[in-house]
Amino acid sequence: MSLDTRLRPSPSLASEHPARYALAAGRLFLGWIFLWAFLDKLFGLGKGTESGWLSGTSPSKGFLSHVEGPFKEIFHSMAGQLWVDALFMFGLGGLGVALLLGICLRPAAVGGTLLMLMLWAASLWPDTNPFMDMHWIYAALMVAVALADAGTTLGFGRAWARLPVVRRSPFLR
Repeated sequence: MSLDTRLRPSPSLASEHPARYALAAGRLFLGWIFLWAFLDKLFGLGKGTESGWLSGTSPSKGFLSHVEGPFKEIFHSMAGQLWVDALFMFGLGGLGVALLLGICLRPAAVGGTLLMLMLWAASLWPDTNPFMDMHWIYAALMVAVALADAGTTLGFGRAWARLPVVRRSPFLR
């Protein structure tokens, strides 16, 4: 075996290596974090919110209206806006479903990383570290899961990849 062959990455870690179960577990855990945040903000289950979006409470207003830091004016102006609430809620719900089912992991990684960037910017500066916090860890895990095709283990990734629309547009994997 040549050195070039050994250094070449495998086409899908998720289908060839026992680490696929660790990535699948990370995908499922992160999916539940996003889905739970969505459900709590939608119904006001009392774990992070008093009342839910369905009862008229803005899922973004409480957080964004109290943001401090270099971007506070931007986030304060976005607080409670219908388009912000809708994007936030559909983002949380979509990420949760995609990660739990193991489908659309590439779009989820892109959208989830953008969401994490926005939440990180709204949280500047992290309390315990001058730069790093959970938002970057979540983003890195979403990217790793997508790049490794981790939806094929303990998920519907294989069946999803066989759909004609996904075959025509591989970004949807």
